[in-house]
Amino acid sequence: MRYSVFYLSLLSFLLVSNIRANDTNPLPQAENTLAKPVGILSGIVLDRDTEFPLSGTRIELSGPTGETSTDAQGRFTIRDIPVGAYILTVSFAGFETLTKTDIIIKSGRTTSVRVALKMIYVETDEVTVLGGYFTQSEDQPVSTTTFSREEIRRSSGSAGDVSRIIGILPSIAKLNDQVNSLVVRGGSPYENAFYIDDMEVPNINHYPSFGSTGGPIGIINVDFIEDVSFSAGGFSARYGDRLSSVMDITFREGNREQFELQFDLNMAGFGALAEGPLSKGAGSWLLSIRRSYLDLLVEEMGLGVAPRYSDYQGKLTFEINSTNTVSFLAIVGNDYFAIDQVDSTENGNNNYGQTKVEISFAGLNWRRYWTSDGYSATTIAHSYTRHVDHWAETATGKHLYNDDSREQAFKLRNDNYLRINKTNRLRFGLEAKKIFNHYDYFRADYVDHFGNQVPELTVDTEIEGYKYGLFVSYIAEPHSKIETTFGVRYDHFTVTDNAHLSPRFSLSYKLFSETSLIGSMGIYYQNIPPSVLAQKTEFKELKDPVAYHYILGLSHLLTENTRLTLEFYAKEYDHFPLNPNQPETFPADEGADNVDELIASGQANSRGVEFLIQKKLVRDFYGLFSAAYFKSQYRDYNGVWRPRLYDNRLLFNVEAGYKPNQKWEFNLRWVYAGGRPYTPLDIEASEYFNSAVLDQTRFHQDRFPAYHSLNVRFDRRFDFKHSNLIVFIDFWNVYNRQNIAFYYWNEIEKKQDRIDQWSFLPILGLEWEF
Repeated sequence: MRYSVFYLSLLSFLLVSNIRANDTNPLPQAENTLAKPVGILSGIVLDRDTEFPLSGTRIELSGPTGETSTDAQGRFTIRDIPVGAYILTVSFAGFETLTKTDIIIKSGRTTSVRVALKMIYVETDEVTVLGGYFTQSEDQPVSTTTFSREEIRRSSGSAGDVSRIIGILPSIAKLNDQVNSLVVRGGSPYENAFYIDDMEVPNINHYPSFGSTGGPIGIINVDFIEDVSFSAGGFSARYGDRLSSVMDITFREGNREQFELQFDLNMAGFGALAEGPLSKGAGSWLLSIRRSYLDLLVEEMGLGVAPRYSDYQGKLTFEINSTNTVSFLAIVGNDYFAIDQVDSTENGNNNYGQTKVEISFAGLNWRRYWTSDGYSATTIAHSYTRHVDHWAETATGKHLYNDDSREQAFKLRNDNYLRINKTNRLRFGLEAKKIFNHYDYFRADYVDHFGNQVPELTVDTEIEGYKYGLFVSYIAEPHSKIETTFGVRYDHFTVTDNAHLSPRFSLSYKLFSETSLIGSMGIYYQNIPPSVLAQKTEFKELKDPVAYHYILGLSHLLTENTRLTLEFYAKEYDHFPLNPNQPETFPADEGADNVDELIASGQANSRGVEFLIQKKLVRDFYGLFSAAYFKSQYRDYNGVWRPRLYDNRLLFNVEAGYKPNQKWEFNLRWVYAGGRPYTPLDIEASEYFNSAVLDQTRFHQDRFPAYHSLNVRFDRRFDFKHSNLIVFIDFWNVYNRQNIAFYYWNEIEKKQDRIDQWSFLPILGLEWEF
């Protein structure tokens, strides 16, 4: 809690000291004389590779607003724009033209955009069809998709949660409505990495779990987001210590001209967001405060209990001079859930107790531009998570679990980019992390899922050590049709003394002006979570799991605003920990709590094909269709190959939106996923122990029914002279499909029972900006 208070106090001090000097800036007088509500568009245009500001860039906004160009700092401003949705086209000699959709102009407010243009390195006489609606990192040409803030905000069923909209991609298995865990290409939730403004964040969710990356709802305020890039495999040497995927989030800057305020009410809770300038426009600030309200409604209506959570986040950006920019980011969260024995009995829950979670993250980013051909980004960050749990058995009152554990780390990251010449570029850097975790918990003895008596476990252990990483990537474009990246990284973890060298390679070959062949291969290592290492000293001698990625795909522009991608992939895993006492299980998927022995001999693989069509909003329609067929399996301790826990096999996702005018918008999402494997209960043994005991003869041999559901959302905008109001209603699971989450043994009623996923659920929300 002390870190949360410190970061909030520091952020508040910096904001309060600057608001008074800047909060009186009026809108331009011209706006007040116009009958129709108007707003402002401002932004910055950068070289995509070196992030150097581009002066003299042509800026064109659709409609009667005309054109402008960027100043010496690469910035531009267009005023007196009638409210509505626009398309922004940005062009500069020697660079590819870029088109951004969903530029929403709001009454009395400033809309900020950040545009990155790709240099044309090799001249060609070939006529090129510009794919300016889609952007992609040069060192990650495969398996990467980007979403804007508006695409996330309006998505039905996402609840403003960035992880939930990512879930519509063909790479993501369908797990459970109640959690947003990302299970990527046959992996598990702990195999994902998150970065915000070049800083690694352990988890971006409320109620996070040690050693995993999922949660019930996201902690990130979507209104902070500029864009999100998600890589489902083949990611570059810049990223380490993850086997499956990387989500890279860029936070936007605040308004540099005037103070603005926004109130929100949605599934994430109710809250406020404020922003404004720093030091007469040399910088900006953003601040958000949110709290859940479901617990208040449930308590008031006497319906039982509900989780409570709140979060606070802010960002400050300041330009020291034309070559140095610093930004400070802070995220603080508090979660609480409690249920007493009476309510637990009435609800049929096996356990009662309480959970408290404290989350804090803060980081400083210093960006230094060397010349127009290079820059360095250096970040220093601190993360802290604390869990306090007390749980008991509902039927007997037996004390089951106590926990007061903390994970924290200080992190340093330096990322450098150098353009040697038009055909050769270099990216290199280093990472250092100091972790000091304290695990202090007690687990009572219990009967495991195989009917074995497991003795009680008490852990009171410090895990302290360093993680070091070095990376370098060489990007070459020897021909107008070819772009390659050769990368390698080195990692060392002092707690286990494991060190790894991870080579990586990617290729993009332009078959035709609209069609590219893309491919990637690489080696990826991930350390065993410290929460597992803390259980037994011998676990520190285990090898780290490793994954080998092989990807081959095709990217084709059907039109300038519609892209089709087809990818084939294979992932081979080795050195996963296995538990000899439960030889059928795969701890990476099912957990490794209270295990007496682990052996790093587990193997797994995943192979699949993915199809994606994405259409950007140009006129009145946008959409995304994805499909995937894959097979994910592991070899257990006895040498038997079994399907992994999240092996859906077949996935279909459809998201479509229609915007008939500037006031109304309709969005729907339909999801279909094949049934996940599960192990049925041994009813006779479960009755005997009054606890869930699995049928070992049918381990992962049964499957749940297929999952499918439809979400529909309606948005209505109201534009006033100095404010904007968005009212929406989002209907989840419209036809009330009873999708099964899991079966369990009800210890109170002494029978097998089931938990269903969300039934039909209407969600009303609003956003008021002024």
